[in-house]
Amino acid sequence: MVRFTSIPKAIITVLALWATSSFAAENFSPPRTADGNPDFNGIWQALGSANWDVEPHAADFPILPQLGSFGSVPAGLGVVVGGEIPYTAEARAQQQANRADWLAQDPLVKCYMPGVPRANYLPFPFQIIQSPDHVIMAYEFASASRIVYMARPDFEAPILSWMGHSRGHFEGDSLVIDVTDQVPDTWLDHAGNHHTDTLRVTERYTHVGPNTLMYEATLVDPNVYTEPWTIKFPLYRRLDENMQLLEFKCVEFVEEMMYGHLRKEP
Repeated sequence: MVRFTSIPKAIITVLALWATSSFAAENFSPPRTADGNPDFNGIWQALGSANWDVEPHAADFPILPQLGSFGSVPAGLGVVVGGEIPYTAEARAQQQANRADWLAQDPLVKCYMPGVPRANYLPFPFQIIQSPDHVIMAYEFASASRIVYMARPDFEAPILSWMGHSRGHFEGDSLVIDVTDQVPDTWLDHAGNHHTDTLRVTERYTHVGPNTLMYEATLVDPNVYTEPWTIKFPLYRRLDENMQLLEFKCVEFVEEMMYGHLRKEP
């Protein structure tokens, strides 16, 4: 039997901090809007390397040798609960093929809308603007945005779209958003993780501190996944002085890559 006094002080300190933070998160009372619902207004951003690969991954060589360490892939613990996406065998093979040619095939490289949930873990901030009837989510990347329709569960999407159709409601102090009707073209990351147009994403935003949200998203797509699976990670409020979303209209950045071959030679 291990005596408590034999445990290094550093470990005791870490355990104490973890216990304190867990207790604080469970007992945190979030700010509220005038209608009494938890207030999610603010500019938020995720940290980590999920945009490279939502599954655990090692550091990798640069995307182009000329970029050296600047363009190398950072390691990541992953954000998939359980570590691995439950693909069918055929879908996993497609993911590997996507990964092998991701620089040419990833729609994000071409400045297409990122889709959900990827928009929330890009290395760019996004803003939540909340009202009783709608929640607006504005993303710095490519000026993407989406409207979350609150308390309108029967409101159907007229067509598929890059950012999908979002309907929200509150469950206790959590904002829950059901996202459907996304085009099948978006990827979940640079590693080629993918879905089809039957994807359904159930997002959950929960305050765990004055400047921290816990984000969870459960993905269901029977065409490529054998069972539902979940990603989970924190979102941090940007506290920079005069913080605001800036422009990243990347269409002009990719014109040469996509259409340069059409230019007439003099």
